[in-house]
Amino acid sequence: MKILVAPDSYKGSLSSKEVIEAMTEGIERVVDAEIIKVPIADGGEGTVDALISSSGGKIIETEVIGPLGNTVKSFFGILDDGTAVIEMAASSGLNLVPDDMRNPLVTTTYGVGQLIRKALDEGCRRFIVGLGGSATNDGGAGMMAALGAKLLDEDGKDIPYGGGNLSKLEKIDVDGLDKRIYESSFTVASDVINPLCGKNGASYVYGPQKGATPEMVEILDNNLNHYANVVKETLGKDFKDTPGVGAAGGLGFALIAFLNAKMRPGIEIVMEVAKLEEKIKSCDIVITGEGNTDFQTAFGKAPAGIATIAQRYGKKVIILSGGLGSGYKELYKIGVTALFSIVDRPMTIDEAMHDAKRLIADRMEDIIRLFV
Repeated sequence: MKILVAPDSYKGSLSSKEVIEAMTEGIERVVDAEIIKVPIADGGEGTVDALISSSGGKIIETEVIGPLGNTVKSFFGILDDGTAVIEMAASSGLNLVPDDMRNPLVTTTYGVGQLIRKALDEGCRRFIVGLGGSATNDGGAGMMAALGAKLLDEDGKDIPYGGGNLSKLEKIDVDGLDKRIYESSFTVASDVINPLCGKNGASYVYGPQKGATPEMVEILDNNLNHYANVVKETLGKDFKDTPGVGAAGGLGFALIAFLNAKMRPGIEIVMEVAKLEEKIKSCDIVITGEGNTDFQTAFGKAPAGIATIAQRYGKKVIILSGGLGSGYKELYKIGVTALFSIVDRPMTIDEAMHDAKRLIADRMEDIIRLFV
C-alpha cells in the first residue's frame, strides 16, 4: 500500500510536519506502507516550510521591524532554484501582537519590505509572498517605505506607521524605490478575492479580527480609499477594485500596484512546487486535513485542492481534521471519500488542541483499519 499524507497545519496547535508525524504513527500501527509525506500550506503559516520540504532550500533567520514597530525575530526561505518565499505573518502577523495590543490603526507591514530587501541582498529575483495571518491594515504602505518609497504628508515629512495615519498622506515618491525591484518578479499566494475598500473590503471584512472596533473600521476604510486615490495619482492606474487587493489589510494592493505582482491561490503554488499531482497519481490513498473543515474549505483551501486533483485519478481521499463544521459535506461533491474529526469524546477546543497528536494518531489508526 502506498499512502500520500499531505495535511495543512492545525492552526494554533500543530504544524503540518507535526500533523504528518502523528498521522504516520497511526498508519504504522496497522500496516507497513510506503508513506509519501508532503507538508501543505495555502499561503499562510507554514508556506515556507511546505515549499522547502518539497523542493529543497534553506531558511534565513533575521530580525525586522514587527507589526507594533518593535524589533522581532523573523525568517524567509530560499528554494534551491533561488526563489525567495516570504510569509508576511513572519514579520507582520497577528501572532506577533498580544491580544490586548491588537490595533490595526498602528500596525505596520514595514517588516515585509525588510524581508524582501534581505532576500534581494541574497541574490533572489523571484518571490512568492504568502498573505495569510495579517495583523495590519495599512495597504502595504509600511512595506513600500521599507523598500525605499517616500510616503509624505503635506509638510513633506514621512507619515507614521499604521492604517490610522494614511489620511495624512499627500504624496508618494517612488524615485528612491530599490531598483532591484524592477529586475524581480512577484507572485502573491492568497485565496482572498476582496477589493481594497467598501463593505467587502479589507477593513470591514478582516479588520475586526485584528482588533478594530466599528468606529476604527470606518476610519480604516476611509483611509484606504484616500490612500488608493493618492496611488492612482502617482501611478496613473486605479487598483482598488482589483479582486484580491484587500488581502492582508491591503498588502495585496501594494504588491500588485507597485511591484506588478501576480496573484494565485496559495494551494496551487504549493501543489505545483511539490509536484503533488505526480505523487497523487502513484498512490493508493490520499490523506489530508486541517484544523477545521467546513463549507469554506471548498473555496480553495488545501484539502479541496488536493481532492480536486485526486478525483481526476479516481483516488480515495480521506480528510482528518480537528473539527468538522457547518457544510463540510460539500467536500463530497469534489471527490472526497470520507471526512473525520480527531475527537473521540465530548471535549473543549482547548483539550482537543492540547492532545491533538495522540488524537490524530488514534483516529488515523482507526481509519486505516478500514482499508486492510
